[in-house]
Amino acid sequence: MSRIGRLPITVPAGVEVKLDGSVINVKGAKGELSHTVASPIEVTQEENTLTVTRPNDERNSRSLHGLTRTLIANMIQGVTEGYEKKLEIVGTGYRVQAKGSDLEFALGYSHPVNVSAPEGITFVVEGPTKLSVSGINKQQVGEVAANIRKLRKPDPYKGKGVRYAGEVIRRKVGKAGK
Repeated sequence: MSRIGRLPITVPAGVEVKLDGSVINVKGAKGELSHTVASPIEVTQEENTLTVTRPNDERNSRSLHGLTRTLIANMIQGVTEGYEKKLEIVGTGYRVQAKGSDLEFALGYSHPVNVSAPEGITFVVEGPTKLSVSGINKQQVGEVAANIRKLRKPDPYKGKGVRYAGEVIRRKVGKAGK
């Protein structure tokens, strides 16, 4: 049995979960999310707990069991607390500015780089070199943060670029001098 998949999911107060066949709708204080459960997996609701079960021990069922439970738990956490990824910019002249709900980056290119916020994502600029990406969908927050990091990946020689807060960049030594 899957160690993660067999754990029950507790639904906190203020969160409304609706099961409609294979579609799960989760509604909370921060918003609403929905997910379609893959075919062999079944989700049952009893009062304020959700249980994810699988019909057999086939490879496909086992792989989807823990995944489905985790996705539902992430949806519940997203509508109650939300998710946030912090990014920091390292480099001389590298900075970020808020332009309404969008961001404008100066990353050493000949032009400023603009990033618009997708629906459900908010940007908070905490300083010229610090920003955070937040939203209720964990996958979307991670993807937007990864796309921002991709604008100028951290350089292994000097460490310049956009990185996650607390990320350690493995540094390489440069050319040996004479």
